[in-house]
Amino acid sequence: MIRARGHRALVRQIRALHSTARCRRELFDPSTVERASDEVDVCIVGGGPAGLSAAIRLKQLEQEKGNEVRVVVLEKGSEIGSHILSGAVVEPRALNELLPSWKDHPDNPLTQPALHDHMRFLTPNKSFWMPHPPQMSNKGNYITSLSRFTAWLGSIAEEMGVEVYPGFAGAGLVYGEDGKSVRGVTTNEVGLDRQGRMKDAFEPGMEFRAKVTLVAEGAHGSLTKQLTKKFDLRKDCDPQTYGIGLKEVWRVDPSQYRPGEVMHLMGYPLDNKTYGGAFVYHMADGLVTMGLVIGLDYPNPYLSPYSELQRMKHHPYFQTLLSGDATRIAYGARTLNEGGLQSIPKLSFPGGALIGCSAGFVNVPKIKGTHNAMKTGMLAAEAAYDAVAKTSHESEEAADMTKYEETFKNSWVYEELKEVRNLRPSFNTPLGVFGGVMYSGLDTYILKGRVPWTFRNKQKVTDASHTKRASEVQPIKYPPFQPPLSTDLLTSLALTGTNHAEDQPIHLRVTKDGKEDLEVRRKHVERNVGEFAGLLGRACPAGVYEYVEDEEGAKTAGWGGKTLVINSQNCIHCKLCDIKVPTQDINWTVPEGGGGPKYTIT
Repeated sequence: MIRARGHRALVRQIRALHSTARCRRELFDPSTVERASDEVDVCIVGGGPAGLSAAIRLKQLEQEKGNEVRVVVLEKGSEIGSHILSGAVVEPRALNELLPSWKDHPDNPLTQPALHDHMRFLTPNKSFWMPHPPQMSNKGNYITSLSRFTAWLGSIAEEMGVEVYPGFAGAGLVYGEDGKSVRGVTTNEVGLDRQGRMKDAFEPGMEFRAKVTLVAEGAHGSLTKQLTKKFDLRKDCDPQTYGIGLKEVWRVDPSQYRPGEVMHLMGYPLDNKTYGGAFVYHMADGLVTMGLVIGLDYPNPYLSPYSELQRMKHHPYFQTLLSGDATRIAYGARTLNEGGLQSIPKLSFPGGALIGCSAGFVNVPKIKGTHNAMKTGMLAAEAAYDAVAKTSHESEEAADMTKYEETFKNSWVYEELKEVRNLRPSFNTPLGVFGGVMYSGLDTYILKGRVPWTFRNKQKVTDASHTKRASEVQPIKYPPFQPPLSTDLLTSLALTGTNHAEDQPIHLRVTKDGKEDLEVRRKHVERNVGEFAGLLGRACPAGVYEYVEDEEGAKTAGWGGKTLVINSQNCIHCKLCDIKVPTQDINWTVPEGGGGPKYTIT
């Protein structure tokens, strides 16, 4: 641990030495910046379960085989775990393999086993028992805070000698001289103002040159998007599809607390054209985490995921659960992968690989992905360890990570995803949601994936293109909020701990075909207001986007009396905007390292 922290302090000192005091308040030009550079063996972008499992496994291999490996983990959150949001039921299969004696480890956060599984179907005023599919059984699993679980993994990684750098956002890729391989990562600049000028505290990003680069950013990461495009990683797979998960944590009245209970719900508040469901997990210490997941292929642009969650809490089931001496203590939201096996891209590229949710290993019927993310990190680590031994920083040949592709296809992760490959896609057939429920029941209980067919998205339909025009649907009228059970969005946002440096470049860019100007922004407003009723103003679960009254027109890139305001300081890094906007012209990029939400118990 001392060694890792010592490296961390040194890196920060090196970056500070490269601050450019003489150029203060001049425009930043990336082509002329002098970056501090550090050579490492493996650079991992993302300090979540996948990235940390990869780091830990690399250090285990170092201990087993004797060849020293320098491993660096870059995490954009201010602390390990601060950007981690999940439904928080962990299947320990991968953890058992990675750390067989984890139960004896100090501060182990997996203290509340899942004891009871239930499933119910909700109508607006009632609930009915449903059979619980075997994939959703939680026997042997644990209900926990994934934020705390990740922080715990981070502490183990540091103890083993991994250099963990929170507050360092992986912003760009370092390519080889021929431009055909990845040779590392650059971190984001710190100390630019909104106009891109260098402030007094300006520090250029660092360059971490690595023999192997593992990308573990989570769903729809900014580097993953770049790698996918450059190396055509999605050439032979279906488009990735996503859901948006919104969650709250409540300290409930003791009369309603049932430790170890896991409840899943379908039906209300969603209609029969919208895929999704709710969950309620009774954690340790009198806490209950509850929330709603909605498939981002929903058609109605008037739908508001946040408002759906709030009105759901007025259902009699939730009114009872949250009655008495109950207090809401946390809120958050994040997109998650739903494409399954058909949407997994090519995992390796010259010089590195995608692991965890950067590639998309969530088992949707199981409503779990942590165990798969961890296992893929471990598999990639084993391939990376061998690749490091065969690669030098001076070599023209990039590290070969194709072994990871092979071991993945022979792993239990692949088998698990293969068995359930048709369940989520069945909801996008002409049979609709109810047809998907019927097919899923048949496949789950009888077929068990042992069929010769695989449902494919041959038309390459994305979540954004599922959106209908406002003229084709009925507006949704949501009931007024009724505190304390339901509250306005900004009240909930305050519970996320979100913070960004106020005067920094906006990390949510309106771009089209590489262009970013007033005309691109005006066309965005014209289509999204004129055709889709300002979808982002409702869809964003953090109030980032507003289409407000505008009288200046062309001067502010407005249209039809409206202009777009981006409240980037509200952003909780869910990335819904980048995925769902019908015009596909919002590009989510990393802000200054350390900015964003600060989840601890979610």
